[in-house]
Amino acid sequence: MSIRGLKKKQPKTFKVKVVTMDAEMEFSCEMKWKGKDLFDLVCRALGLRETWFFGLQYTIKGMCTWLKMDKKVLDQEIPKEDPISFRFLAKFYPEKVEEELLQEITQHLFFLQVKKQILDEEIYCSPEATVLLASYAVQAKYGDYDPNFHEPGFLANDELLPKRVLRQYQLTAEMWEEKITAWYAEHRGIARDEAEMNYLKIAQDLEMYGVNYFPIAQSKNHTDLLLGVDAKGIHIYSINNRFSPNKSFEWSAIRNISYSEKELTIKPLDKKAEVFKFFSSQLKVNKLILQLCIGNHDLFMRRRKVDSIEIQQMKAQAREEKARKKMENQRLAREKQLREEAERAKEELERRLFQLEDEARQANEALLRSQEAAELLAEKAQIAEEEAKLLAQSAAEAEQERQRLEITALKTKEEKRLMEQKMREAELIAVKLVKESDRRAKEAEHLKQDLHEAREAERKAKQKLLDVTRLNYPHVARYPHHLPADTRDVNFDKGSVKLDLKDIDLKRLSFEIERERLDYLDKSKRFEDRLKELKSEIHALKLEEKQTGLYSHWNEVLGSLDRSLGHVPSWMKTFEAVDSLDINFQRPFPAYPLNTTSSWPCTNKNQYMEPVGKSPFQTDTLVASNVGTGTRKQIVKVQQHDSDVIYI
Repeated sequence: MSIRGLKKKQPKTFKVKVVTMDAEMEFSCEMKWKGKDLFDLVCRALGLRETWFFGLQYTIKGMCTWLKMDKKVLDQEIPKEDPISFRFLAKFYPEKVEEELLQEITQHLFFLQVKKQILDEEIYCSPEATVLLASYAVQAKYGDYDPNFHEPGFLANDELLPKRVLRQYQLTAEMWEEKITAWYAEHRGIARDEAEMNYLKIAQDLEMYGVNYFPIAQSKNHTDLLLGVDAKGIHIYSINNRFSPNKSFEWSAIRNISYSEKELTIKPLDKKAEVFKFFSSQLKVNKLILQLCIGNHDLFMRRRKVDSIEIQQMKAQAREEKARKKMENQRLAREKQLREEAERAKEELERRLFQLEDEARQANEALLRSQEAAELLAEKAQIAEEEAKLLAQSAAEAEQERQRLEITALKTKEEKRLMEQKMREAELIAVKLVKESDRRAKEAEHLKQDLHEAREAERKAKQKLLDVTRLNYPHVARYPHHLPADTRDVNFDKGSVKLDLKDIDLKRLSFEIERERLDYLDKSKRFEDRLKELKSEIHALKLEEKQTGLYSHWNEVLGSLDRSLGHVPSWMKTFEAVDSLDINFQRPFPAYPLNTTSSWPCTNKNQYMEPVGKSPFQTDTLVASNVGTGTRKQIVKVQQHDSDVIYI
């Protein structure tokens, strides 16, 4: 047979595209295929056995029409497209979804279609019911809720609520998601087919579920009513109310349904009941209504008959399948529970392991720190031992120093006591000297007065002698040096006795003054020796005074000494201190032997300068006699140390 002959024998085909609720399929159909052939092909492709609920729908001239099963596909009024598009949808709805929907695919297709009708607002649903239905839809799609996996925002791309509900409540997407998730979390453990069945069981109780609405009128010029066809019968609604029918005709109460052109007649089973007639807008609408009424009535009658062998087998298989799935679900639930327990145990073990590792790490770190601390403590112990030795040595030295200081303090106290005693003695001596000086000053004043009287008497005696000489020897009065020596010594009667007495008193007075002067020099020498001893003792304690504070005490002692000397007579000059102290004692006694034959006063001062020895406070002592004033000045230089010099 030639290739050309084979081509002639191949049947002509046309392409068809069938869209289900979750897929699209394309088929090549023969030109002679009827609607049932194409429908059976689609059902075989889907694995669907409950074919009596579904049909192939298409749209022509804005009206939805179902493909007739007993006519050829190309002979029907279908759209001229390539490929020709059909929608595989549920044409009839079960009264009880849980009893009638046996296959999982049938249930799934119904679930998808009813869900779309609710979202498109073809079936009215309250907002509360929509949230619950949305939670079952999420459970069917995502499985059990897992907060670690299903983070906020995981429903952002899913359409779960009708737009009417979203407009009715001013809630954000996050708020709606929170409400849906709250219900969704409670559906844990529900399988996908079970969640879809729960969705359908809620939806079948809605007023508009499974109802096909058609506009009708009781007269030809008005369309003020709606005709609804569902699995239970025919219902008449007002144009504005699709929930509550004004009148209903159950399939069991309908005897006959017929149409003539645009008129449709419903005859009740009760012959006495009124026949209901109405008019539709087109003849095609009447044909569609009649087709839906026949199909729903057939299913209604079929449900009330004994199931066929095929239906029984399907139900048995469905029960077995449900039992198997139930056992499988239980097994999966147990495995899931065991897996969750194992995961929790694993997490607990991992946590415990991590905790033990952390404890081990901390223990190692603590051990290292302990070792470091031990090393540091060993070093510190060694250092402390060395420091202890040094401290012991320092303590011993400090103890020796303390003992030395105690001894020194005792010595210092004793020396201080001796010094205070010596200073008190020096003060007493100074007071005695002051008193002696006052007494000598008074005696000197008396002696000065007596000397003045003696001089006056001498002058008067000389004057009388001259007067007598002029009277007895006139030539001698003009030249007295020519007078004979024996004549000069002659004592005249008048006043001679008095003159001799004055001369004798003057000599006696000179001897007494000389004796007093010698006594005073002797006492001064003794006082200077005492001061020299004090100087040597003070000089020996000079360094210790600075350490023990006796230096300030010595200044206080000197101050007290100065205060005790502060009442000296006017013939003593006050001291001047810069780094030294000068105290000038004016002595009323001359430092020279009185000469009665010489004139008074003597003009040679240097011959009466004599050293009187070094006092304990001086390096050089000089006694100067000022004969012209009848006073004597004694300078005493006191040197405590190199920087302190006191002149007295």
